[in-house]
Amino acid sequence: MKKSIVVTAADPVLTESERLWERAQGLIPSGTQTLAKGPGQYVRGVSPKYLRKGRGAHVWDVDDNVYLDMTMAVGPLVLGYADPAVDEAIRRQLDDGITFSMMHPLEVEVAEAIRDLVPFARSVRYSKTGADATSAAVRLARAFTGRPKVLCCGYHGWHDWYISVTDRSRGIPSPVSDLTHTVEYNDLEGAVASLDAGTACVILEPVVFEPPKPGYLEGLRDACRKNGTLLVFDEMWTGFRLGLAGAAGHFGVEPDLVTYSKAVANGMPLSVLAGRRDVMSLLAEDVFFFTTFGGEALSLAAAKATLAELKARNVPERLALRGRSLREGFARITRDLGISDWVRLAGMDCRTMVVFDPSAGNPLELKSLLSQELVRRGILWNGSHNLSLAHGDHEIDWLLAAYGSALAVVRDAAAAGRVREELKGLPMEPVFRRTSHFNVRPAVAG
Repeated sequence: MKKSIVVTAADPVLTESERLWERAQGLIPSGTQTLAKGPGQYVRGVSPKYLRKGRGAHVWDVDDNVYLDMTMAVGPLVLGYADPAVDEAIRRQLDDGITFSMMHPLEVEVAEAIRDLVPFARSVRYSKTGADATSAAVRLARAFTGRPKVLCCGYHGWHDWYISVTDRSRGIPSPVSDLTHTVEYNDLEGAVASLDAGTACVILEPVVFEPPKPGYLEGLRDACRKNGTLLVFDEMWTGFRLGLAGAAGHFGVEPDLVTYSKAVANGMPLSVLAGRRDVMSLLAEDVFFFTTFGGEALSLAAAKATLAELKARNVPERLALRGRSLREGFARITRDLGISDWVRLAGMDCRTMVVFDPSAGNPLELKSLLSQELVRRGILWNGSHNLSLAHGDHEIDWLLAAYGSALAVVRDAAAAGRVREELKGLPMEPVFRRTSHFNVRPAVAG
């Protein structure tokens, strides 16, 4: 019989976090290297700003407060912090060297491992960030098709072709932004209507939180094929997490090109572009996509170990199992609190997100209050559950216990119309002011 878990609420001491933040002002624009890790993604004055150490599913901030981490470095840590097998692989490689004057055998070995897990990935190239890989995919699609236009759906990084359609587009010339348009997820009719003779590719996250409607991905695949347009899956989040062959394998829809990062190396910087050999062959001479650190050996050693662990330990299946346990427990708590009509979990089992209905109040303020109360109960959370292998039964039980008391606070504040007043700092900020319809699809395809 499981022992009951009792969580207590207390504001963490954040002295060193605030000192470091003061030192960053005026020195580091926006104060952070990764927007999703910055102070605006948490309630300032209550949440830590800097973390010093991580083990398993737990992190220590610079003031030595300990938290159960549900963000997991915004996705890369599919096995957890300091996974022994991955860390040992990095240490062994470090003894031999990091970057070399010629190619390293790991470049071949990791490519073979990816091909074995993802059958349609007949050709593989590496870089360092997700934006590198998605931009390479777009350039490759334009070269292969001889067409300039791009349709996108989701978040694809900071490079010009994509970020031009967001609210952070200053510095992007209009001739660049004029070539990219967005379509709404699960709107097959709209996507098909947007395809024309100038469309090089459709690039999308095959699933973010809401699952694809029946026939959506298949319909998109067929429409692209008929139009001579390449279909690109941005699997930064779903790759090797939703299944060993990612969302493409999970849903049984093969794209022409696919991009990975995050989970591929359990925290080391590596991104992957893979896909059809005839398309990828243009990278040999016609399309330039080379980088000094593409063959950096520490990340490749981490990737080789990570991919082996994902397969040997059935990680995608175990993440889904833990996710279902979390989903069921969360639903039970919201029913018991009488709030199941305005708060729920959305997403695939391996990665879920808490969603608030506007009928209960400002969703961002409700999310902020929940984040604040979870931090006060030792849970680092900014909206999503990025599950890792290190989130075991005990961690899920602890999280649910914290939800039980934190959601009660949110319920009472919402009922009293005092959600904003209960916040001890500024509410969380959206990464973009607009999260859809950044740039309408072409009005008339032609």
